[in-house]
Amino acid sequence: MRAVLPLAAAASLLGAPALANDVSVETLREIADRFDRAQIGQDRATLERMTAADFILIGTDGTRQSRRQFIDDYFEPGLRFEITLPEDRYFIPLGPDAGIVGGDVVMRGTSNGTSFASRIRFSDTFRRINGEWVAVHVQATRVPPPAAQ
Repeated sequence: MRAVLPLAAAASLLGAPALANDVSVETLREIADRFDRAQIGQDRATLERMTAADFILIGTDGTRQSRRQFIDDYFEPGLRFEITLPEDRYFIPLGPDAGIVGGDVVMRGTSNGTSFASRIRFSDTFRRINGEWVAVHVQATRVPPPAAQ
């Protein structure tokens, strides 16, 4: 049993299901892509459907936010996003009904006409609840720009 746990963890980090009954990496990718499109596209209905009632966000400044705060932040007047794709993505199945998807993304857009770009390292945790995949927790960490040399 002791040897199985390190092998399962290593397989998960490589993006392969750790156990035969784990959610597939393909399913996690589809769920994460839909969640990302809803955020960037400012699709309130999809964000409402794809976040659990008790959803928690740990924001880039370390504060804990509710589902309502998370969704409302995407709809501030004058806020627009450019389409950006996550990089260095990873997929960690956590059984048949849960998984983590993470990576890096540069969030670009405009806020009241002023351009912004912030590199964010994130982890999104999804669970299947009543047959529907929803985000239950998001951790977002702002990555500081490289120091000038």
